[in-house]
Amino acid sequence: MSEVFLRRLTPSLTPFARRMQDYRVLSIHRSIDELAPMLRELQPSGLITEWLPKKTNQLLKLKIEVPTVVVATDQIIPNTLSADVDDWAVGREAAETFSCTGFKSLACLGNGTCYSDQRIEGFNRKFSERNIPFSVHIESGFEDTRYSESFHRPSVEMKKWLEGLPKPVGIFAVHDPLGRFLCNACTQLGLEIPTEVSVIGANNDPLVCDLTYPMLSSVSIPWDTLGEQVATAMQKMITRGGIRTEKPILVQPSGVILRHSANHLAIEDPLLRRAMSYLSERMQTSTSIGILCKELSIPRRTLERKFKEHFQCTPWEMLSQLRVKKAKQLLAETNHPISMISELAGFNDAERMAVVFKRITGNAPSSFRKILRNQI
Repeated sequence: MSEVFLRRLTPSLTPFARRMQDYRVLSIHRSIDELAPMLRELQPSGLITEWLPKKTNQLLKLKIEVPTVVVATDQIIPNTLSADVDDWAVGREAAETFSCTGFKSLACLGNGTCYSDQRIEGFNRKFSERNIPFSVHIESGFEDTRYSESFHRPSVEMKKWLEGLPKPVGIFAVHDPLGRFLCNACTQLGLEIPTEVSVIGANNDPLVCDLTYPMLSSVSIPWDTLGEQVATAMQKMITRGGIRTEKPILVQPSGVILRHSANHLAIEDPLLRRAMSYLSERMQTSTSIGILCKELSIPRRTLERKFKEHFQCTPWEMLSQLRVKKAKQLLAETNHPISMISELAGFNDAERMAVVFKRITGNAPSSFRKILRNQI
């Protein structure tokens, strides 16, 4: 696999190495003429490979007769097990975050790949019933570059697209390098981030998000969960011989990590900006809308009217959404008991959290965690 995917999966593969499973690493960027003899010499008992168009097909045609897991695709490939992120859910997570900002204009930047189309479709489903201007642009030219080497100048078509979007606009870039590329394009065109253009990427790669100016908000993927699922599946395949099902493993995203490129402080209305800042900062404490109105000297009716107009929900519903987002992230990324998560997310009561969580997500917290981890 590539260095990027190796970096993502290594932490969760390490415990399996302690169980006397030895991992050898080959770069998927080597030519097939190099990989073929190396694999034949190594004679592995199992093969975990990243999906790359053309290269993976060539690799599988070598017919290395061992249990095989293909990571980063949801395609069903004969005699192999696929493992991937639920890309429709990735788009949906970005959309839910933008729905909390009340943008009157939304857009997606894709790269024409299968996962790009799925993430855009997941994003669009969230707003398909609302009368919100929505636009998609597909930027080509990244096909022959590696993940962290997306140093392109925006095309003339993309510049026209960006300049023509109604502002302020929230744009979902289907992965972090495209998000960084989008931020650079906005800077070149004199568009301010996040006040005019708010950007959310996907994958939450720190070597991209934290090194972008402004730092990139991104949909977080629980890579540890994906790696654990892959290693567990491989161990079972080696023990049992072959695979029991061709159904792909799909891991759910764990929310959006907000950085400078997209946050509620970009809201134009100063009253709403103060209210959202208050709710975000005190989300984990025992607060109420009455206390908020008193501390910020805001008439309750005025606040509720503005929330309805801008966010299509009440201030209390917004606070519930923020708390559920925090709970979803903790359920995905920790092994904390639900009672502890209810406190950390501001509910302070597991039963109360269960009621609100199910109303918003459709699942109980325990069921959500099982679905998220796609237990084998």
